[in-house]
Amino acid sequence: MWLNAAVLLLSSWIFVAALSFQVRPDTEIVAVIFPPWWSTQQALQAAASANAAFVRATAIPAILVVRPDNEAGLARLREAGAWFAIDPRAVAACLNLKG
Repeated sequence: MWLNAAVLLLSSWIFVAALSFQVRPDTEIVAVIFPPWWSTQQALQAAASANAAFVRATAIPAILVVRPDNEAGLARLREAGAWFAIDPRAVAACLNLKG
């Protein structure tokens, strides 16, 4: 019985987090998550190769806040190695990142 409640609680939390982290269509600035073993320098080089303007670093080296140059910018960031892009305000609020 407790296991069912724990699974429901965890799945609800994941669903709410996924909704709050989504990048809105009109968002110009995004937080980009690169592989956790990447250094800040590797993440910066990947973002630069995708023509994304650097905005700020975070407390986690593999997460950068950048401004993709257009709609295809997110696709280029993924091709450069980014796992996914999320709303930087949600990340800052949830993880208390510097910047």
